[in-house]
Amino acid sequence: MADERPLTRRYTSFAIVMHWLIAVLMIGNLLLGLLAEKLPDEDIRFAIDTHKSIGITVLGLVLLRILWRLGHRPPPFSTGMAAWERGLAHLAHFGLYLFMLWMPLTGWLHDSAWKAAPEIPLRLFGLFDVPRAGFVMALPADRKEMLHGLFGEMHEIGGYLLIALLLLHIAGALKHQFIDGEPEFRRMWPR
Repeated sequence: MADERPLTRRYTSFAIVMHWLIAVLMIGNLLLGLLAEKLPDEDIRFAIDTHKSIGITVLGLVLLRILWRLGHRPPPFSTGMAAWERGLAHLAHFGLYLFMLWMPLTGWLHDSAWKAAPEIPLRLFGLFDVPRAGFVMALPADRKEMLHGLFGEMHEIGGYLLIALLLLHIAGALKHQFIDGEPEFRRMWPR
């Protein structure tokens, strides 16, 4: 059965708002994660707690965006794009979604394996507690310490890969807009 949803040249207003909101939160959180350890000691805890809260928020927004995307066809790529460019764009978008999920999940698991997790609650912007991964917290201390390091490495490496994908995504959009002369920004830019 053919999909009968109409084609459009722009993303929906909801998708546009979610795209830019998630982008700003992710980029800000990547910077916060990279810079937190360079802050004065008295500011590190606040920065890390804010980093965790933004990560949890991004996870919720990304899940909402994925649900929205399942019911809404994206606008087609411009006809001037070569097949390899469309393939690379699809691969980059898949990678972005993967890492938008990977980062908060590995961060949550990293936090759940933290030795101080039983004493210091995970709070969303100080408003309410967020449950940690009980199956991780229930592990013996030595196993949790090993997992804390492993999930921390996975989270850090994922951050650098996410930065690379973001740069590729931005470079592709700029190339199509300014070098190829395609109205690429119109697809995802607010009116």
